[in-house]
Amino acid sequence: MSITLIIVLIILIAIIFYIFTIYNRFQQLKNGAEATLNQVRVALKKRLDLISQLVDTVKSYANFEKSTLEQITAMRSAVNKASSPSELSQIDKLSQNLLGNINLTFENYPDLKTNTVVRDLTSSIQNVEDEIARHRYTYNNIVQEYNTMIDTIPSNIVANLFGFRKMDYLEIEEGVEKRPEISF
Repeated sequence: MSITLIIVLIILIAIIFYIFTIYNRFQQLKNGAEATLNQVRVALKKRLDLISQLVDTVKSYANFEKSTLEQITAMRSAVNKASSPSELSQIDKLSQNLLGNINLTFENYPDLKTNTVVRDLTSSIQNVEDEIARHRYTYNNIVQEYNTMIDTIPSNIVANLFGFRKMDYLEIEEGVEKRPEISF
């Protein structure tokens, strides 16, 4: 009788240990995804700040549209308020459209192409684009592992037991998956 009790206790302890291990992995992935999404948010802010500096530089050469500056300001505050990957994706799309508008200005004012400040800013924007792409990739990989654990046995039992729900991917719309070309 005591050997049976010891075996049952060992099995029970193993099951509890396994549940804790799976629970902790879910928490690690969830926290990693949230941290990475915040890194995307920071990179988007950085992109918008660089675009703003670029606009200021372009403004000194041309009468740049006031609405463009207002859009940048609105997007900056929207980045802070964004609570989901889809909202950040929308901000990403809008800021890339702004870069397209700036490129049109460059075409109309060839003197900007030789401006050192403009070249440095556009290089910085390209670096931020790479950073955003890396963070998107990392976030989506974490979410994929998290969601796979929710879908697979036996970790789905732990997910259901503790109420873990699938996370959304950071979607990239058609035509937005390619970083904007900034060339002169």
